[in-house]
Amino acid sequence: MKIEMFHLCPYRDLPEDFREKNRSVWVDVPSHLFDAEIASRTYNETLDELMYGAEMGYDGICVNEHHQNAYGLMPSPNIMAAAMSRETEDVAIIVMGNSIALYDPPIRVAEEMAMLDCISGGRLVAGFPVGSAMDTAYGYGANPALLRDKYAEAEELILRAWEEKELFSFDGKYTQLRYVNIWPRPMQDPCPPVWVPGAGSIETWNHCIDKGHLYAYLSYSGFKRGKQVMDGFWKVANAAGVDNPYHAGFLQLVCIADNEDELHEKYAAHTEYFFNKMLHVYPGFSDPPGYRTVDTIKAGLLAQTTTFGRASNKEATFDELREAGNVVAGTPEQVTEQLRSVARDLHIGHLMILNQFGSIPHELAKENIRRTAQEVIPKLRDMWSEYEDHWWPQNAIVREGSAATPTPAD
Repeated sequence: MKIEMFHLCPYRDLPEDFREKNRSVWVDVPSHLFDAEIASRTYNETLDELMYGAEMGYDGICVNEHHQNAYGLMPSPNIMAAAMSRETEDVAIIVMGNSIALYDPPIRVAEEMAMLDCISGGRLVAGFPVGSAMDTAYGYGANPALLRDKYAEAEELILRAWEEKELFSFDGKYTQLRYVNIWPRPMQDPCPPVWVPGAGSIETWNHCIDKGHLYAYLSYSGFKRGKQVMDGFWKVANAAGVDNPYHAGFLQLVCIADNEDELHEKYAAHTEYFFNKMLHVYPGFSDPPGYRTVDTIKAGLLAQTTTFGRASNKEATFDELREAGNVVAGTPEQVTEQLRSVARDLHIGHLMILNQFGSIPHELAKENIRRTAQEVIPKLRDMWSEYEDHWWPQNAIVREGSAATPTPAD
């Protein structure tokens, strides 16, 4: 199994009464709460933590794109990935991703990701999310009813730009280019593996199976509620004759301590900050008309994808979040056992771990990263040895203990 470190670059200094005085952490979060000096510290500590995760032995490091929010300060994940492409040597650089429907023209994504692949020496994973409603419909003013159509056209253009060896013209509904002839081109041939971050839409499942992309379920609902989504994905996949666990990934919050008292002392307040403040999103921003399809709503996945797994709007305690599976927390032995169960029950070959979340300070985040990497991850890598990973960059190494072989993406 592959284990990657995911980082949101959260704004960790929201006031105590943020939830009571503000309706949303996204879109209309008050600008007077932003402090540029805090942001400067946050960016540099984030880069240090990503670097530390690579040094400690994670297989890959993940960055992501969000706009107009205090939940994650990465409007351009490519900037973060560029720094890591230069400063690391063997881990996968996973950009999760660029919201390709927002780029005009989307050829810009093909160019910048090709740069990253060349800088990193062929270690890029290209993530193509549709994007959250808050980022797309409200942050960037995109028509939610057109997002998937624009996404499909953008993906077609980007992949053709990477794969075709000769200059070509592109006459799409949203983008028309007489000349498509990108320089640079990716180091990986024909192109970097494509991961599609999703939050539970049926159309994303079908798209990943049809195109051979990895489906990465990014949800804070935790592994217990997440099983409904992953069971749905595997039902679609199995019907198409697909059963390889490396075809899917899952995101999970993790924290480690030596005992219950230490766990609560170190992580309880930071976990509650994450779920009670950083996921405090005005419902009107999360599901505009046209953003979700009728099939996804009929499947009963609406709550999974618009409330971040929260059953109600009340504040949750650390113990409640543990019980619900939103966070995996315990001793190294307990966490190892839980994560093996998560990987087995959800049938996933890529486990993305959040060690830095909420208001966790820098040194505690590093401790959590180190302990997870050294005391848990080596005990997970033996899983799925009977399968081959086709969704891993060609030039990222396979860590000792992993039976998976890196091959070009299908």
